[in-house]
Amino acid sequence: MKMQQLTEQLYVASQPVASDLQQIAAAGVRAIICNRPDGEAGDQPGFREIADAAQALGLAAHYLPVTPGQLSERQASEFEQLVQALPKPVLAYCRSGMRSTSLWGLANASRLPAEQIISSAAACGYDLGALVRRVKASGAAAEVSDASHQVVIIGAGAAGISVAASLLARQPGLDVALIDPADVHYYQPGWTLVGAGVFAPAHTARVMGALIPHGVRWIKSAVAGFVPEQNRVLLEGCRSVRYEQLVVCPGLKLNWDGIDGLSDTLGRHGVTSNYRYDLAPYTWELVRQFRGGQALFTQPPMPIKCAGAPQKAMYLSCDTWRRNGVLGQSKVRFMSAGAVLFGVADYVPALMEYVQAYGIDLQFGRTLVAVDGPARIATFRYTDAGGAVHDEQAPFDLLHVVPPQVAPDVIRSSPLADAAGWIDVDQATLRHKKFHNIFGLGDAANSPNAKTAAAARKQAPVVAHNVLFNLGAEVREARYDGYGSCPLTVERGKIVLAEFTYGGKLAPSFPRWLLDGTRPSQLAWLLKERLLPPLYWQGMLKGREWLAQPELVG
Repeated sequence: MKMQQLTEQLYVASQPVASDLQQIAAAGVRAIICNRPDGEAGDQPGFREIADAAQALGLAAHYLPVTPGQLSERQASEFEQLVQALPKPVLAYCRSGMRSTSLWGLANASRLPAEQIISSAAACGYDLGALVRRVKASGAAAEVSDASHQVVIIGAGAAGISVAASLLARQPGLDVALIDPADVHYYQPGWTLVGAGVFAPAHTARVMGALIPHGVRWIKSAVAGFVPEQNRVLLEGCRSVRYEQLVVCPGLKLNWDGIDGLSDTLGRHGVTSNYRYDLAPYTWELVRQFRGGQALFTQPPMPIKCAGAPQKAMYLSCDTWRRNGVLGQSKVRFMSAGAVLFGVADYVPALMEYVQAYGIDLQFGRTLVAVDGPARIATFRYTDAGGAVHDEQAPFDLLHVVPPQVAPDVIRSSPLADAAGWIDVDQATLRHKKFHNIFGLGDAANSPNAKTAAAARKQAPVVAHNVLFNLGAEVREARYDGYGSCPLTVERGKIVLAEFTYGGKLAPSFPRWLLDGTRPSQLAWLLKERLLPPLYWQGMLKGREWLAQPELVG
């Protein structure tokens, strides 16, 4: 967390975690305002967690969320009223502090000189020049672009950095900009192993600035909107960037608030999730301290990031309980909104052997709709054979939740989205179906592949090649075949390595005599634990396309 003093009464900061509240209180802050909507990123604690920590220290806490690009004069007025009414000094925060600073700037635009607003914000590291221009020109300044690049990439996750690196590996010196406000990049496939006590959390995190490929301009901002007819991307703070080619890969949104009561109990009362960086260690704490009882593992409706992850957490937990001698005193239930254990049938027999060995009760067609943490009751909704909808309550001692997942708000409300809110792309070229110079990949695209890092590893070279094809630097297009991979960790030391393309067609990377992905394998575990992390950090993110060369057609 970075905390800056904007005025005598107001501090602004990037996203804090609960442990930062001691430092905030020690600095004399007496109230906090959260300007960040819950669920924007996988490393983000919910407002309720921050508020509880603040209130325990005697700090007032208020929630005034602002979606990037949707800052309004009404919100600025509400913000100013809060600042004036709360005990001071006040700390306002969002992902980076930019939205909070912009609220202050817009609220004071008619009272303070423009130069003072710009200089005060700049002293804290924020550029409000475009916001001031918008206020002075009553919106006309929105037509002015602050930068222009040949290729603009939205999102510095696995997909975005890989595309940038692959582009520069193919054409050094290409003018590429990458837009992302995050300070930290996460190896999210490792969070399953954090939740099993195999990896330390820090093993899955790197400073973002160290990963941006050399020669790529990093624009540290959140995207607020798209104007594809003008080849412009709008950024928070009323800035905009022009492009010749646009690559969109912002990831997806974890909708924690889609389950009633969940946000209020995450990280306590035995409720956890490996889908959040700061909660995966709590999963391991719960698992190793478990002495028997009711353990529930949930899976929401598709699509979700890494469809095997909900059951990976379950298998590794069961293996630990078996080793600790408490599995016999445990009732483990897999409550899935889906109709099958895994979408590719060839891998199901091996998984069922573990389901039976661990004594897991499979419950399909069950969607988690509510959690009462203090009472330790989870409510699931299902439809019976006659079409009637029912709710059933299930007690728990441990509840591992996978939240419903949707495209980011900025995508769902944009011209790039399909009817369901995802980036509408051709599943082979990954080019947008309407806008020829826009590509989408990774979790936010609507291509019908598994949403995994392995899929992004194969997609990135295809997109990089096709961007250069659009620019006239290649003579043939590349095609993506839908490859995805899901290393299903069925016990500590063994993995069922699922690899498949569109339609569930098996696509093994190794000969069957070496590694049969349909059977649990120690070699696959070695691959997951020892080889895939360096392949990710030193290969995929560096533009080294090992086993990922795109297929060319035409």
